[in-house]
Amino acid sequence: MMFRVFGVSIVLIAVIGLAVFASQYMGDSEEDVARPECDLLAGPCTWDTPEGQWSVSLIPQQGGAGKHLYTLNVKSPGAPDRFLAVLRGRTMYMGEYPVPLQRQSATHFVAEFEAPLCATGSEMVWQIDLQSGQQKLESVPPILFFRAHR
Repeated sequence: MMFRVFGVSIVLIAVIGLAVFASQYMGDSEEDVARPECDLLAGPCTWDTPEGQWSVSLIPQQGGAGKHLYTLNVKSPGAPDRFLAVLRGRTMYMGEYPVPLQRQSATHFVAEFEAPLCATGSEMVWQIDLQSGQQKLESVPPILFFRAHR
């Protein structure tokens, strides 16, 4: 009887440990949950940092049949050498799409890209993370997102 109680206790501890591990590494982190969201198609997203003000806007462009083209404008007080916008699917995982930002001036960067859509749906929600190479920028407090439609 004592071995059975001991065995059940070990199994429960293992299940709790797996649940904690999964919540930390699979899904939204506590930081993402606490961050405000900003819909880029509703208007520019702006925020202040000690270095100065940031502004990010997204403009849909006319594309051919089935193409969903966008122009991303980023105005920042400074930027890294390897400045990227990385698209990540929010409604479903469809991979990560790094888009290099091209410097237009000392504070203005632009990227043009096509947002993929799932073959089975008519809408896809994408998150855009600004990065320096492989590292997310810490100076971007809002979660930047947009909805791509067929």
